[in-house]
Amino acid sequence: MFITFEGIEGCGKSTQAKLLYEWLLDNGKEVILTREPGGTPAAEEIRNFILEPREESFPPFSELCLYMAARGFHVENLIKPSLREGIWVICDRFVDSTVAYQGYGRGIDVKLIENLNKEATGGLEPDLTFLIDVPVEVGFERIEKRKQDRMEKEEINFHKRVREGFLEIARANPERVVVVDGRGSADEVLKNIIEILRQRTDAF
Repeated sequence: MFITFEGIEGCGKSTQAKLLYEWLLDNGKEVILTREPGGTPAAEEIRNFILEPREESFPPFSELCLYMAARGFHVENLIKPSLREGIWVICDRFVDSTVAYQGYGRGIDVKLIENLNKEATGGLEPDLTFLIDVPVEVGFERIEKRKQDRMEKEEINFHKRVREGFLEIARANPERVVVVDGRGSADEVLKNIIEILRQRTDAF
């Protein structure tokens, strides 16, 4: 399976992606854990460029193009080869983040982003997406003490638009996207995720 985790900053998705990865290993699955932007050497270089705080203005369309370039490297050089070999792939962010951040957050046409996503992925879609949802204020409280990247430093209204974007994606794709309340403990959230996964596959 190809499983993705989505959500706003501080929602806990990276923690849950790692916990599910470890649970799958413990249950005998061959699985990799990866992330976007990033996942391959070239894509990680692009990630560093995108997320590094900088004084120069970062045009939204330039940002979008860089995300798509990183995704192309990632999908073609890691995700697709792994899936062809029967390896499960857990990915921390994927195409939905671009729709939410650059579409709903930045105001770029969502249809354009969706078309570019199809080109960058060759039409590859996740089998299952967990949207870890928390109010923006909760996410901000969780990340306030850590060093923040360029996206995390955006103002709160930007992140509120992003959250609404994610929820809209979930409403439009109920067969793929499952919204999980991220306000519980890490163990409680993981328990819900595993229960959902068991319902969606006969692999366990």
